Amino acid sequence: MSGCGCEIEIRNREQSRVLTVLLAINGVMFIAEIIAGIIGDSTALIADSLDMLADATVYAIGLYAVGRSLLVKAKAAHISGIFQILLGLGVLFDIVRRFIVGSEPESMMMMAVGVVALFANSICLMLIYKHRQGEVHMRASWIFSKNDVIANLGVICAGVLVAWLDSPWPDLVIGLVIAMLVVRGGVHIIKDANGEKEVQRSKA
Repeated sequence: MSGCGCEIEIRNREQSRVLTVLLAINGVMFIAEIIAGIIGDSTALIADSLDMLADATVYAIGLYAVGRSLLVKAKAAHISGIFQILLGLGVLFDIVRRFIVGSEPESMMMMAVGVVALFANSICLMLIYKHRQGEVHMRASWIFSKNDVIANLGVICAGVLVAWLDSPWPDLVIGLVIAMLVVRGGVHIIKDANGEKEVQRSKA
């Protein structure tokens, strides 16, 4: 039965199941965090919510790529990387705007939502862990999930510092760090995808 393709079919079903769950979690958390970020006037929360949106897009594109050729998967990962970079740059623009007009972030909301997001992304990280060394679209999902956990810890720390220092600066700084993390992740995935595309083209 080694040539029946059963193993590939099982792997594709498993990837689809994992990516669907990740997409749902990140979609819900994006809506929750963007609302909390706007109400709480928090750059870090808004940055993290856009990171969630970027990840949801990555998972959706990855879901589309499941069962398709490796070249298609590499192209899907490349698109994911570009989208991630664009969202990161959008966060940077918001940070500059808030630096000019000022902001008053709500520390308690930042910490509470940050903890919920950390729990959600920890579940995502455990689900994708098995696929961290898999095909390029799954490697992209692993990188983004890992970055999410780091970003969530940053939001919680920013909330603590905002309350302790009674200053909006920690919120702006952590928002900047998250934006840079998003852009860095996007660049890494684009490089990985380009390398995969070159390998597949050389085999053609």
